Amino acid sequence: MAFQPAKFVREVRAEVARVTWPTRKETLVTTGLVFAMAAVAAIFFFVVDQVIGLGVRALFNVGI
Repeated sequence: MAFQPAKFVREVRAEVARVTWPTRKETLVTTGLVFAMAAVAAIFFFVVDQVIGLGVRALFNVGI
């Protein structure tokens, strides 16, 4: 099986032509959703961390 660079390039170009690329609007909406979900996750884990920390401090009577 020999490697044929020209055939490979033709096949790659044909495959890229078949790809359905997202529109600019779709990309912006998806990016916004990713940032929003990251913010929600950060807030959730911050609150959970604070509650657990409060419980540990109360349990060991430290820093209250």
